[in-house]
Amino acid sequence: MLKISRLMVLSGLFLLLLTTPLLAQTAGDHTSTSYTLSGAAVGAGLGAAFTIVGAGLGFGKIGAAALESMARQPEVAGRVQTAMIVIAALLEGVTLFALVVCIVVAGQVRF
Repeated sequence: MLKISRLMVLSGLFLLLLTTPLLAQTAGDHTSTSYTLSGAAVGAGLGAAFTIVGAGLGFGKIGAAALESMARQPEVAGRVQTAMIVIAALLEGVTLFALVVCIVVAGQVRF
């Protein structure tokens, strides 16, 4: 797991370093539209990406645990399913709130 997370971080940094020259402003050319790399925009994008990945992992763990407990004790399947739906709804609410925060931050970015 440590190797995978280290590889993901290094890949992300590599991609950020590759795209920085593409988004640099040109000196003296005021006729074309030029965009600069904004820290808030990058942060909002990474925040949204991490939110979605985290929600996906959370939903996967909820589903796996619920199915495993239902398979071990089929007589409590109804209660487990109810608890699973409540936890999934709470996770979805937190995910939606985090995405709204990322969208608000991205909307305030000035190029």
